[in-house]
Amino acid sequence: MTHEIAVIPGDGIGQEVTPAAVDVLEALDLEFEFIEADAGDAVKAETGEALPQETYDLAASADATLFGAAGETAADVILPLRDAVDSYVNIRPAKAYPGVDAVRPETDLVFLRENTEGVYSGIEDRLTQDVATLTRVVTESASEDLGEFACEYVADNDYDGFTIAHKANVMRETDGVFRDTIARVAEEHGIDADEVLMDAFATRVCLDPEQFDVIVCPNLAGDVLSDLAAGLVGGLGLLPSANVGSERALFEPVHGTAPDIAGEGVANPAATIISAAMLLEYLGYDEESQAVHDAVEATLEEGPRTADLGGDASTEDVTNAIIDRL
Repeated sequence: MTHEIAVIPGDGIGQEVTPAAVDVLEALDLEFEFIEADAGDAVKAETGEALPQETYDLAASADATLFGAAGETAADVILPLRDAVDSYVNIRPAKAYPGVDAVRPETDLVFLRENTEGVYSGIEDRLTQDVATLTRVVTESASEDLGEFACEYVADNDYDGFTIAHKANVMRETDGVFRDTIARVAEEHGIDADEVLMDAFATRVCLDPEQFDVIVCPNLAGDVLSDLAAGLVGGLGLLPSANVGSERALFEPVHGTAPDIAGEGVANPAATIISAAMLLEYLGYDEESQAVHDAVEATLEEGPRTADLGGDASTEDVTNAIIDRL
């Protein structure tokens, strides 16, 4: 069976790291058909649309999508793309790798982030020159979907349970619904679920990341806290992610377009290639996914490395080293 993979490089270093990930996938010689499409700042400057309809439709029909990064138009690109695959959870692992200079080398976390609502629902108003408002939307149904996924995820991956990060002591109704719903779902499945205030989590994870493993959190909190965790493991160039829906998924590095190095061929492709490994696992290629993970880890440990990790290798050098190890 041939799998159709939408490839959307986007802007900046997305144009460099996304082809690198495709090269790795092609090296596996699987039955994949790669279809490239445009999105982002450059497309908007040319056409007036940051996300052309044909790109949205491709993501909505492909078996999986590999996305790079978008610049100023990020909200106009990634949020609709997540909608295109009907994504309700964003999976963000944050792991320290051997050989990488990490603030907390013992860090091994997975963030399961609600992906459809919260303050990212896009309901903003400018009421007067002085007053702007933002509506935060939290539903029991979306929280329940996330809770069900979290229970299945920890059971499948041999975790003891998960931690709910929230701010229900202040946002009593919205985060109250989020916390209570996920706790109820966990209890129904016999899964251990403890909880922590998200600001307390930010401190505790820096001091002792080993006290956490899987963290379930609202949309904005998941975005911010996983970026904080990136600082513990060596930077955003190491964080992959998956946006999972009921039938399709989209995979992307957590980092942005890095305009300061875009076009120089020195961007770290690791996060995008690990995202591609997550794509493989999603499509059922477990052995191939593990092989890519192993090749990336060996390359991070033994080199070559890009400048963000203290080396002087190019994107191509690192990609070729990973492919050689496969």
